[in-house]
Amino acid sequence: MKIIKQNKNGKDFSITHGSGDSINISIFNNEILMEVVGSFDSNLKELERATGSKIFFRGNSIAIKGKKYANEKVKNAIEYLIERFRSDKKIDKNDIILSLNNEMIKDIKNQSKIQSLEEIIKTPKRSVIPRSKKQKEYVRALKTNQIIMSLGPAGTGKTYLAVAVALTMLLEKKVERIILSRPAVEAGERLGFLPGDMKEKIDPYLRPLYDSLHDLFHYDKIQKKIETGEIEIAPLAFMRGRTLKNSFAILDEAQNATQTQIKMFLTRIGENSKLVVNGDPSQIDLPNKNQSGLIESQKILKEIKEISIINFDHNDVVRHPLVTKIVEAYQKNNNDKS
Repeated sequence: MKIIKQNKNGKDFSITHGSGDSINISIFNNEILMEVVGSFDSNLKELERATGSKIFFRGNSIAIKGKKYANEKVKNAIEYLIERFRSDKKIDKNDIILSLNNEMIKDIKNQSKIQSLEEIIKTPKRSVIPRSKKQKEYVRALKTNQIIMSLGPAGTGKTYLAVAVALTMLLEKKVERIILSRPAVEAGERLGFLPGDMKEKIDPYLRPLYDSLHDLFHYDKIQKKIETGEIEIAPLAFMRGRTLKNSFAILDEAQNATQTQIKMFLTRIGENSKLVVNGDPSQIDLPNKNQSGLIESQKILKEIKEISIINFDHNDVVRHPLVTKIVEAYQKNNNDKS
């Protein structure tokens, strides 16, 4: 059989085509092999279930048998997982899902090149790699621009990537604090009647931001930085009158902020600070959806070159492939009505 692909040092893995449409992948690095295969072969079983190919694992070899298209999909997925391990030193369940997304793996041959790009975000718990062209554009903007607005559906990485960049800048002492903000629409931003201190009042509304932090940084260290004020929880309603210096501030769920509120947030910017405004125009929770200022603010600010505006769509969704289908279905329904 002829080896058709091998990494440059010839040590990690090789791919061969066998009889018919079968493919064999030999992984010579045992650490990579065990992560790719998964506990009790769980990753291979997931790839089998999703593609219909039969996957056989023995020694250091993974044999793939089935229809040509399905076999190629499994091969590409395994290559993707190998590259994920090389960059992150681990493979998680979400990586298995992403490995089956053709949009995410079509540039797999360039993965070694991707690892050297500035877009990679290295955090204490994992390295974060932008998964689409728009995500790369977004990360570049987060690193170079002072104000960034990102609009798009759930699962496109708007919040996660912003938190990752903010965290690296804090740890590298490029900023002195991270400020996480969000409109508390469900409570009408009248938080006084809720029990607890300010952090306890707003915590439920900032859970997605916390989830991103915990995925990237150790829990006890996050808590310590919250106590010292290096990570600050600031409801949007309490941002008035402030000037943010040496800060990385993120306004999440901005589709639930009015144009006046977004203007107020953006004009808080001070010396050596970055402001990020994230939102999904299709998920407005305001009683009067016309009050949302996200899209209008985008139109007003689009000519200011210091402000970067990124518009994501369903092609940038990096959650479960089903999320992409759900987003597409709702977009089609809205287009049919208009």
